[in-house]
Parts: sequence; C-alpha cells; structure tokens
Amino acid sequence: MVSTSLKYVGAPYERGGASPAGFDCSGFVLFVYAQAGVALPHGVAKQYRLGSAVSRDELEPGDIVFFDRLRHSGIYIGDARFVHATKPGDVVMVSRLDEEWFRRRWIGARRVL
Repeated sequence: MVSTSLKYVGAPYERGGASPAGFDCSGFVLFVYAQAGVALPHGVAKQYRLGSAVSRDELEPGDIVFFDRLRHSGIYIGDARFVHATKPGDVVMVSRLDEEWFRRRWIGARRVL
C-alpha cells in the first residue's frame, strides 16, 4: 500500500477522479486499494463504513485515515504521515497527521486489510 500510494505523489487533483490522470481523495484511496486487489466504493463516507476502527495510536501503514466530517481521507504510510489527494488545483501529496488542519479535523481510521 505504501509504495503504491507514493508512486502517485504529484498526480493532479480532479473532483470525482479515480485514476492517475486525476484523483479526488476517496478516488485515490479506491485506486490504490484496487492495485492490491481490494475493491472499495467511491466516497469518503462509504469507505468509512468498511473494515474495523483503528485508534490514532494504533495506526499501521495502509490504514485509511478520515478527516473533516468525512469530507476527506488518505492512506497512512507510517511515521505520522499519510498520502492524499488534496483539493482542486493541487496534487497528491504526503502530509503529517500532526499538522494543525488535520489534527483538528481528525475523525478516525479504518483498517480494511
């Protein structure tokens, strides 16, 4: 999960996108998981219903992290970092969970694998 998600750092954001030509946040998660043979629905809230809940201090690489009233998600890669498709006009990037915006809008995490 980690190496696959990192391959797409720099890919453009596209609302509704789920391919290297353009990703939105849940489309990015869907695409990366599909590369491992795991089918996920498109949509942050739909993905949040899957798997099992994981506390922030028990995160493992590959867990899906959720923020901002289930309006944003990404893939945890370890060391308090995650990969995500950010917002229109931006690209897929690595961010830290302890950045203020993400820390304040943390919802939870799910382990699907």
